[in-house]
Amino acid sequence: MRTITPLNTDDTGHPRTPLAWVSRTALASAMAAGLTLGAVAPAAADSPYERGPDPTTSSVEDLDGPFAIDEESVSSWSASGFGGGTIFYPEDDSQTYGGVVIAPGYTASSSTMEWLGESLASHGFVTFTIDTNTRYDQPNSRGRQIESALDYLVEDSDVADLVDEDRLAVSGHSMGGGGTLAAAEDRPELKAAIPLTPWHTDKTWGSVTVPTMIIGAENDTIASVNSHSIPFYNSLSYNTERAYVELAGASHFAPNSDNEQIHRNSLSWLKVFVDEDDRYEQFLCPGPSTGWGSDYSDYRESCPFI
Repeated sequence: MRTITPLNTDDTGHPRTPLAWVSRTALASAMAAGLTLGAVAPAAADSPYERGPDPTTSSVEDLDGPFAIDEESVSSWSASGFGGGTIFYPEDDSQTYGGVVIAPGYTASSSTMEWLGESLASHGFVTFTIDTNTRYDQPNSRGRQIESALDYLVEDSDVADLVDEDRLAVSGHSMGGGGTLAAAEDRPELKAAIPLTPWHTDKTWGSVTVPTMIIGAENDTIASVNSHSIPFYNSLSYNTERAYVELAGASHFAPNSDNEQIHRNSLSWLKVFVDEDDRYEQFLCPGPSTGWGSDYSDYRESCPFI
């Protein structure tokens, strides 16, 4: 059964009404009063950060986006504070893009997350799939390394000019997902965080203010959703834009290979919060159906978004 969480509230505890709802409410009121559509105030201008054509249900699941991409290898010798990795970026250098750092899980290398880095880049982001200093680094250490990689991406990388330093996001798998939460807590200026089947001994993240989507796996026996993803989600403040996606029948290692559901939700979250692109709200709010025959066993959100 689909679970609905309370609406987002402002600092005074009153529900916040997003612009999209204001527009719909104004339209409904005008029609009820017998006014023409021309009497309704025009909708807000499109985001200046929109990248790519109008999305469709199939396009958000397509791992090959509209942008041709290239890559840059970063050796551990040139990295400071993390273990190097690979940057994927759109070849179109006529505009800037949001930047996303993606960390691997315990004992894993950046190669396990390259599929997601490549795919997101092809949809209009500069992504950096990183290696950690050692494969045994714990979540908080991975969080600090994610932050070091963000700094490298916008300051020292060969594609720094392509990255909008004011529109950055973080993601990671397992202990990299725990590190994602740690990085989001430490850097509230981030635009989005996406922990993937995350693992962390700390279950309380109420101080995180970064819009956070947690993606868990129903059959995860390493970072059980009941011990990790769901407590993480429940601990997030009602003042934080948040969502919880649970993949039906999936294991802890679902993020380590091509996955249309992970891609669909990660891309939509990044587009909405990093690119301020409301064309993608339709894929998040309302969320997908859950239960028998669905790709999702649970979906929770702070709908409506922004």
